[in-house]
Amino acid sequence: MTKKKLLNTMIAGLMAASHASWAAPREEIASSAADQQSVAVTIYSDNLALIKDARRVRLARDINQLAWRDVSAQMRPETAQLRNVSNPAGFRLQEQTFDFDRLTPGKLLEKYVGREVGVIRTHPSTGAETRETATVLSTHSGVVLQFADHIEAGVPGRLAFPDVPDTLRDTPTLVISLVNPTAGTQNLELSYLTGGLSWRADYVAELNERDDRLDLNGWVTLTNQSGAAYPNARLQLVAGDLNRVRDAEPMPRATMAMAAKVADAAEMQQESLFEYHLYTLQRPTTLAENQTKQVALMSASRVPVKKEFLLQGANYYYTGQHGELGQKIKVGVFVEFDNKGEGLGMPLPRGVIRLYKQDSQGNAQFVGEDRIDHTPKNETVRLKLGDAFDVTADKKQTAFQKLAGTSRYNYVFESAYEIVLKNAKPEAVTVIVREPMPGDWTMVSESQPHTKAASGMAEWRVSVPVGGKATLSYRVRVRY
Repeated sequence: MTKKKLLNTMIAGLMAASHASWAAPREEIASSAADQQSVAVTIYSDNLALIKDARRVRLARDINQLAWRDVSAQMRPETAQLRNVSNPAGFRLQEQTFDFDRLTPGKLLEKYVGREVGVIRTHPSTGAETRETATVLSTHSGVVLQFADHIEAGVPGRLAFPDVPDTLRDTPTLVISLVNPTAGTQNLELSYLTGGLSWRADYVAELNERDDRLDLNGWVTLTNQSGAAYPNARLQLVAGDLNRVRDAEPMPRATMAMAAKVADAAEMQQESLFEYHLYTLQRPTTLAENQTKQVALMSASRVPVKKEFLLQGANYYYTGQHGELGQKIKVGVFVEFDNKGEGLGMPLPRGVIRLYKQDSQGNAQFVGEDRIDHTPKNETVRLKLGDAFDVTADKKQTAFQKLAGTSRYNYVFESAYEIVLKNAKPEAVTVIVREPMPGDWTMVSESQPHTKAASGMAEWRVSVPVGGKATLSYRVRVRY
């Protein structure tokens, strides 16, 4: 035999052996949550989570068809990555398919459109059963069946199906074709991004009687609507604003019900991660499917608080004649504290702070809430709780004249104002009056000195006596 013929024979033999090895399909290997060794869940603040699911799975040598069951129904399959932790050499992936159609009677019937099913009828008197064969023509707005000699709408009896289509699963499943060099039990880890998992920070604070101290507790509220459970998970949370590429038309997801459950308190450890902050729960926790639960984030007591009454003006009435500007104007109530000291001094994730205060009977009453953004340590947290009931203001323009100007760019106006602050509380209060001044402005006269809070902002601190009133008057010139 010539060298050329020998080479051709060897190549043909190798191709035949290769074809035989690759063409023979393996039976599907199913891996469920029972194989799970550990699961880690990192939840971001925008309905996104990273799942790392570690399992021990027995694989065959060469080609395997692995059905990784009990994954999130909202998995983003393009982000899925399976790796062999115990024996990575020669381990490679060929193909993966995400089957998220759940096995239900309706879905099963849909898959049989154009195919035959058995129709079983029970005689109402004798109880005898008869069986016919029919073809499913449609399942849209009802079922249409074609029998040998007629067509019926609706289901005339029980339907019998010869099998379940491969794409219908009782649980969301990632089917992976892979090549494994060695038969035996392997340590595998599947990581993927998913929707349906979210978290938010909620804070509860209680003011003391003098409104100068508060006790603050922070909670992380976790919601799992991903379609899977994560038992005894290592939980981490990322706070910050991540940039994400958005799909033009995201896939709609079914809305699931939630059940509330409060977890035992356990503080979280915080660390920096890139330009974000990572919070790690110091014990495993279970995130059940369709569940909301809370875990403790932080706790601080007797935090110094500053309470503030603020009357905020507007800049529109400095360029025209208006007269009365309002009576019994609401004065806003704010509290603020510094994110530092014992129990604080950690980055606070974005969330809502709800404040309570005890009444004369010792019952805690809700007094307001406000949303905070991500707040670094040592920064000030400022909350608007509402408007004061017993502190009001009457405001009017007492004078206005145009001093110069013939176009919109060289006007000069001078106007005067009177603000009467009234206090019906049993203690004196100080009201901050903040007026935004347009253009180039000069204070011509005033009943008490102002401070320049910013380039376009005048501010006064006006003391109002118990059950009395105080009047602030000023004249200002603005130039455009």
